[in-house]
Amino acid sequence: MSGLGTGVGRICAVVAAPTALEMAADIRSAVRQTPTVELRLDWLASDAERSKLLAFVRKLPLGRYRLLATCRRKGAGGRFAGNINAQLYWLIQAREAGCQWCDIEVETLRKLPEQSARGYAVPARIMLSVHDFQRTPDLSKSIRLPPYSGVDAVKIAAHARTIKDSVRLLGWAQRSGDCIAVPMGEVGLPARILALREGSTLAYAPVSAATAPGQVSLHDLMHLYRAHELNPRTKVFGVIGDPVGHSLSPLLHNSAFVAKKVNAVYLPFLVKDLRDFLSAIPEFGIRGFSITLPHKQTILKYLKECDSLAADIGAVNTVVVRRDGSLAGSNTDYVGVLRSLEKKLNLAKSRVLLFGAGGSARAAAFALGRAGASVAICARRERVARELARAVGGEVVPRRALRTESFDALLNTTPVGMYPRSEISPLSLGELHCRIVMDLIYRPERTQLLKLAAGKGIVIVSGVEMFLAQGIAQWELWTRLRAPEAAMRRAVLGVLRGETPARVPKPRRPR
Repeated sequence: MSGLGTGVGRICAVVAAPTALEMAADIRSAVRQTPTVELRLDWLASDAERSKLLAFVRKLPLGRYRLLATCRRKGAGGRFAGNINAQLYWLIQAREAGCQWCDIEVETLRKLPEQSARGYAVPARIMLSVHDFQRTPDLSKSIRLPPYSGVDAVKIAAHARTIKDSVRLLGWAQRSGDCIAVPMGEVGLPARILALREGSTLAYAPVSAATAPGQVSLHDLMHLYRAHELNPRTKVFGVIGDPVGHSLSPLLHNSAFVAKKVNAVYLPFLVKDLRDFLSAIPEFGIRGFSITLPHKQTILKYLKECDSLAADIGAVNTVVVRRDGSLAGSNTDYVGVLRSLEKKLNLAKSRVLLFGAGGSARAAAFALGRAGASVAICARRERVARELARAVGGEVVPRRALRTESFDALLNTTPVGMYPRSEISPLSLGELHCRIVMDLIYRPERTQLLKLAAGKGIVIVSGVEMFLAQGIAQWELWTRLRAPEAAMRRAVLGVLRGETPARVPKPRRPR
């Protein structure tokens, strides 16, 4: 298995496109980052395109790269329409072009004489792949390899329906030694990033087009998450929510870890069942996590400690995992709201409307109330709005009143207008009677609500300011270090403003 590489070579760039020209461009991009590249011959649109690509491969300085040829048939989850003989033909052609490895799915191997590809002139090193695109099977019972396969590596790629599924797949990698574990699906994404640390020989990442659900791009796997540099001493942090794919928290926190040369990584966890995530904390070695919708209030019953402010708010967005495994909660959204508004408004003499009454609204309400503002709540759930108004000594304002009443500031605390549905606004132009509009949504930086407000001459405050402030407070709480605020701001704004994100600089040596 050592032929699959070490260090950066353990990241396998996946090249997949319909034309040889596109794949050649992706190969050039891939080898600037990693010497290990998988060529998805099955993605090419025709045999003519496959011939063109292999002609290009023959011209490469092959001694510098490890090329793995894959021609997966449709029946095994690939795109190749030919039969097994045609599949083997193209793998033989790949060997002649210089590919040292090939990936043959178990469905093909089982139909070969003696269930082995050793009698064919395919690339000398053979990887046996097992795919389950629906679930994670019972790895102790369901995986039965052909008895005479004589393969050099075994890869199991399985869809993780739960975080527990991905933990089981990584556990198989730890027990088996020489193997490749590939958790698929968005739920399995964190385990995919941690796979190398947990004993998987390779981690796959597409150069451009994704070839399996839940893949992380080659750039992000290497430069944002630094998967090949993670080790058993790496501290793991993350954000939990549903949805969570839109979050820029991984960019924010990982940029800070790199800038400060801290051996830590921050991962996005799609969490539908909170208990599923909590049970995986010791398995992944998680030291702290951020919380977003819909878990900010539900997490309270699992905490051993909760600071008094977060308890009053009734919502937590930050958790520290203590050495004994217990959880301590706090709320940094409070800090974010104050820092975003206090320079633009004398809060002690202001009337502020909060649109929404969820976890973020509660943090904003307590922050504004304690700063002396008069707080008004407008929410679809009237009972919840009344409870929040009562807790902060505020008032409830019905939606119909927004067309006539005025406020010093208005804060949208709902997710309406959040990426990718950023074309909608939670409020209409006729409901904006205020001097300042702030949207707690930070992606996009300028939401449809803020565009409407700006068009009316209202001062706008992007949720980016709150996002940065609360994230910086989180980072400092977890690390006990001063956050590199300029690096964090630069990374987030670079993405939000549509710039090509600069590669996160790699630390010289993780501590």
